[in-house]
Amino acid sequence: MEQCACVERELDKVLQKFLTYGQHCEQSLEELLHYVGQLRAELASAALQGTPLSATLSLVMSQCCRKIKDTVQKLASDHKDIHSSVSRVGKAIDRNFDSEICGVVSDAVWDSREKQQQILQMAIVEHLYQEGMLSVAEELCQESTLNVDLDFKQPFLELNRILEALHEQDLGPALEWAVSHRQRLLELNSSLEFKLHRLHFIRLLAGGPEKQLEALSYARHFQPFARLHQREIQVMMGSLVYLPLGLEKSPYGHLLDNSHWAEICETFTRDACSLLGLSVESPLSVSFASGCVALPVLMNIKAVIEQRQCTGVWSHKDELPIEIELGMKCWYHSVFACPILRQQTSDSNPPIKLICGHVISRDALNKLINGGKLKCPYCPMEQNPADGKRIIF
Repeated sequence: MEQCACVERELDKVLQKFLTYGQHCEQSLEELLHYVGQLRAELASAALQGTPLSATLSLVMSQCCRKIKDTVQKLASDHKDIHSSVSRVGKAIDRNFDSEICGVVSDAVWDSREKQQQILQMAIVEHLYQEGMLSVAEELCQESTLNVDLDFKQPFLELNRILEALHEQDLGPALEWAVSHRQRLLELNSSLEFKLHRLHFIRLLAGGPEKQLEALSYARHFQPFARLHQREIQVMMGSLVYLPLGLEKSPYGHLLDNSHWAEICETFTRDACSLLGLSVESPLSVSFASGCVALPVLMNIKAVIEQRQCTGVWSHKDELPIEIELGMKCWYHSVFACPILRQQTSDSNPPIKLICGHVISRDALNKLINGGKLKCPYCPMEQNPADGKRIIF
């Protein structure tokens, strides 16, 4: 992150210079315009009186021309100084970042260039669909001749349509979607439908006493959720007592908080993505953020490998040469590293539980077999290697 901070400091300097230059330029031009305006008025007055141009006015005109020329030259010179500051930003980027990051790993680790390009384009298209930039995604598909199936696009189109409606405080599409997927949402222990009904009820409360009867009638929608959301329903029913006096200054004023709309958008996105088998965050965004953390470490490892001439240290696609800590946010599934070989297990080398309870990888088990018997590396128990059982995390 120190490299990013260095570049950011240079950028701040450039932005500050742009701001200062803009203010100075505006002030100088305003003064110049005011000066020229005064001179123009004097010349117009002299012309109306029919008097010839005096020596004083001639001197003032020459001074005005000189002042215009000096101001323009000064602004041009200041603008030229900004160019040098901008070039320093480029030099800071070159100094702090390796331009050949593709050389961190061998080309043999990845698929063919055509396959790489197709995967990257698909990841970008999915990101654009997920972020709601549908027109940009369609344009990219056309220009890259990428064939995206309609079944792939449909969930993103539907989710973005509903989210746009929610941002405009229209609950209709979201409620319709939640009702049609009620059973599957219940299986996920989702409270989305209840929260949508609650928000609609709150909107009715915001309408004042005139909407009281309509709110009472709408409260029947809470009946299926009474067992799980009894307390919240009681709060909403209690708020009706204060409706004639105004909820804003009542103990129930928090119900009118606009933060409920941001919360319902987050809840809908999370539950809908879970139901449709989509990630809440764009895979491209997650990969990019993870890469920003991992790349400096990998570049250091590359330098060490080249310095010590250690060939073949990293030759597999599904593992890194060392473990890189990305933080809890990037933990999506459990992993197991063999305590003997210190390698992460995989489908071809799964974790094996010994009868004594200790767990090692299959490769470690095979290396520890001696005379048809296996002695646990952690306890003195001898056992038959065939008694080991594969573990699924």
